[in-house]
Amino acid sequence: MKKAIIDNIGLKITAVILSLILWVFVTSRGQSEVSLDVPIEFRNIPPGLEIVSQSAKVIGLNMRGQERLLKNIRPTDLAVSLDLSNAKPGENTFYIHRDDVRLPSHVTVSNINPSSVKVVTEETMRKTVKIVPIVIGEPEKEFIVKSVTVTPPTIEVEGVKRELSRIHTVKTEAIDVTGMTETFSQDLRLDMSGRSVRAKTAVVTAQVVIGAKSRKR
Repeated sequence: MKKAIIDNIGLKITAVILSLILWVFVTSRGQSEVSLDVPIEFRNIPPGLEIVSQSAKVIGLNMRGQERLLKNIRPTDLAVSLDLSNAKPGENTFYIHRDDVRLPSHVTVSNINPSSVKVVTEETMRKTVKIVPIVIGEPEKEFIVKSVTVTPPTIEVEGVKRELSRIHTVKTEAIDVTGMTETFSQDLRLDMSGRSVRAKTAVVTAQVVIGAKSRKR
């Protein structure tokens, strides 16, 4: 038996090597590589913290796999998700590992660029500010706008300190009084455009008192 195993051992080793080479050749056929930019998703942001800036918004991924699989990749198949549960106020550096990348099966990542992202966070602050109604147009002749009141008159907004320090009032969308002859109420949305702050209330009610002009004697 031992002699049978030893006989032609060179041919047997050669056969194994050739089999391995053939296996590598077969499995590598149709393999391809593609590069795609994938948006970064942040999860587990600590309560009371907000992201102010980040050094990168997308991550370049070099992916390898069967050509037919790579051609069928959809944006929803890919994700780069970073866990911010350990973030502190200020600048944080998060390294991107392969475990942070979601890929279709049978596709692998060969390179991640950049390999880390700097994320600056600040504490969330709250502030109460006055609501200012905006009135446009003119009432009918012989009538004037006597007063405009808003309910509620103030609102609490929240955001990072650098944003809140610049905000002292919040305006409403415009109320058009063109041609009006009597008092009316109207629900108005708050104008938060261009501001990185939030308000718990999005709509307020304005009452516009229209009255006759006083006649001169």
